[in-house]
Amino acid sequence: MPEFVMPPEGVLPPDVPLCVDLDGTLTKSDTLHDSLLALLRRHPEKILQVPGWIAKGKARFKLEVTRAVELDVEHLPYNRPLLTWLRQEHGRGRAIYLATAADKTLAERVAAHIGIFAGVLASDGETNLAGGNKLAAFEQRFGKRGFCYIGNAKPDIKLLTACEAPMVANPHSSLTAGLKKAGFVPAATFEDRNSTLKSWLKAVRLHQWAKNVLIFVPLLLAHRVDLATAAGATTAFFSFGLCASATYIINDLLDIEADRRHPSKRRRPFAAGDLSMFAGFVSVGLLLALSVALAIALPHIVDATPGTYTLDRPYGFLLWLAVYTVTTLTYSFYLKKKLLLDVFVLSGLYTVRIIAGSKATGVPISPWLAGFSVFFFLSLAFVKRFSELEGLRERGGAITNGRGYFIADLEQLRSLGTGAAYASVVVMAMYVSNPETALLYRHLGRLWLVIPVLLLWLSQVWMLTSRGEMHDDPVVWACTDKRSLWIGALMLLVVGWAMWP
Repeated sequence: MPEFVMPPEGVLPPDVPLCVDLDGTLTKSDTLHDSLLALLRRHPEKILQVPGWIAKGKARFKLEVTRAVELDVEHLPYNRPLLTWLRQEHGRGRAIYLATAADKTLAERVAAHIGIFAGVLASDGETNLAGGNKLAAFEQRFGKRGFCYIGNAKPDIKLLTACEAPMVANPHSSLTAGLKKAGFVPAATFEDRNSTLKSWLKAVRLHQWAKNVLIFVPLLLAHRVDLATAAGATTAFFSFGLCASATYIINDLLDIEADRRHPSKRRRPFAAGDLSMFAGFVSVGLLLALSVALAIALPHIVDATPGTYTLDRPYGFLLWLAVYTVTTLTYSFYLKKKLLLDVFVLSGLYTVRIIAGSKATGVPISPWLAGFSVFFFLSLAFVKRFSELEGLRERGGAITNGRGYFIADLEQLRSLGTGAAYASVVVMAMYVSNPETALLYRHLGRLWLVIPVLLLWLSQVWMLTSRGEMHDDPVVWACTDKRSLWIGALMLLVVGWAMWP
């Protein structure tokens, strides 16, 4: 929870100007990192110019990035307790300055949006206003110890120890240790961040790993479970989970600006500024490396485990993991902006999990399972897009963020989604009536009870979606919804009953 330690009464005389850092202090994120992400998303071709800009010095680099992309300053993750106190001090007549190493153009846009600053001190394309340069600028303008400063990082130590009533906001551990070593205690601390562990758990989206249960489907439906297939599927499950978490982080980084405008997605760790862009990219590399390592080890794990099956293509799973990764990244960068194609890609990613499970266990996929998964997951993909569009309609919007869907498309999306849902039920009915299915079940007639249960669940999903009550990924929702869990348990009982001697 945000913490605000109020400065002691009278610790800061009313005539002392207050200087506030921007990156990591007034905002929880780094605006240069935010700008680079916006540049990557809007003008990826300009990324090739970045090394040349860096070669011209930090100040010029920041200037060129600011010129290349206009950051959305309205929705930056501001430190709420700090901003509230600054507005109180402004109301009391205190002169407040925004003092930052960010480029002046960007700093002035932030200052204009906040509306409480008497002036801006920032980098100007020639001088990078950080560390000693910032202290020199302060002393030139306000005199020695004639100012109060609020910072957050280790380079701010020299400014904090040279000012009156130093204050910190979301301080780095290195800053806290440096101030303690120098014998300085902050007059106030403005905390506005979640715990790092909680933020990382949210960023990797462990709840989304529930989708990877699809990897076990081929061997379960084929009734070919032994230690070797179970070991292969379990290894594939964790490999896919790590890979999926990496792609979710990439997607969150690319969608930071859009997420900050969204009523619920703005709380995601990267959008909220609880995790840094740099940490995000490092974690992506680690997660992908672990995922690939497990995929490479998978055939060796299967061979070393007692069982009756061996993998004809040892690295078939690794191939489909690569297909999933490339498709997901292509979706994040490009395909999600393409009308309808985005939905088909989303549904296809579910089917890829089933195929990957087949390759990880050596159990082939039946054409019935393939046909069912295509229609079933296409319907759920339409549910996700419909619910997003319905939420936009409720908020008074007209068009999704660059995705080409309009409010007028709601009824068509409902028709396509419900049509796909009932097509999956038809495929299931054809599977039950297929003579080959009788080889897997002792009492095939009992399996027909799955049909009305499946119809009930799909109808419930679309009823809730049409009412605007589906606010999450339908697969994730199904893992937490009590009625869905009971329906799932009932379907398992029916299947078990059909197999019972």
